[in-house]
Amino acid sequence: MEHYSMNLTLKVWRQKNKDSKGDFETYKVENISSEMSFLEMMDVLNDRLIREGKEPIAFDHDCREGICGTCSMYINGRPHGPWHANTTCQLHMRAYKDGDTIVVEPWRAKAFPVVKDLIVDRSAFDRIIQAGGYISVNTGNAVDANSLPIEKEKADESFAAAACIGCGACVAACKNSSAMLFVSAKVSHLALLPQGAPERKTRVLNMIAQMDKEGFGACTNTQACESVCPKEISMTNIAKLNSEYIISGLTSR
Repeated sequence: MEHYSMNLTLKVWRQKNKDSKGDFETYKVENISSEMSFLEMMDVLNDRLIREGKEPIAFDHDCREGICGTCSMYINGRPHGPWHANTTCQLHMRAYKDGDTIVVEPWRAKAFPVVKDLIVDRSAFDRIIQAGGYISVNTGNAVDANSLPIEKEKADESFAAAACIGCGACVAACKNSSAMLFVSAKVSHLALLPQGAPERKTRVLNMIAQMDKEGFGACTNTQACESVCPKEISMTNIAKLNSEYIISGLTSR
């Protein structure tokens, strides 16, 4: 693959904290390699800002391998940038060309208040997970794979839902800031397995209640969430969540 360098203009959202009024600041970055990751490009800019005695841009990152879900950046109007099924840390600068202007923002949602610059507080997701509780089944030590028969179709669906990394791109892309794709993935992944059966009804009711309490919006099926999800979580999980919620609500009374 041919390597090349480029000069870019970055318009980055700067905000001191959730109570302050933020705004865009413009930066020029030069000689950026096409094979740098987007976060490496941000590192280069921050190194320069530090050398100049300026405040570096705050952004979240951890694994830089597309696993942890923390690299939450809204890039040119799309969560995680232009590549499909991709996290920001996996986005490389060859996605852009010399002279491009790139606009970088934090997630925009009432339930994700800005901590600083591009970092938002996503602890609402943690509280939704906590509301779901634990499974009470004592699974003990690892057992043979075939000792607890599970239909392959259900096992595959559960694994696919469990791939959700909780990055919040679904919320960021949704015009209503809905968390339905995230919650549905977490509910589906346990509802499809026998280990998740004992708390199946209370889990979905408690998680939906917590989701509403956190201030996430309603789902209007625009499919924006599915289209930007780095792990390609299917919207069919939302249909399953609605089914689980209705059945649990009717049968728990």
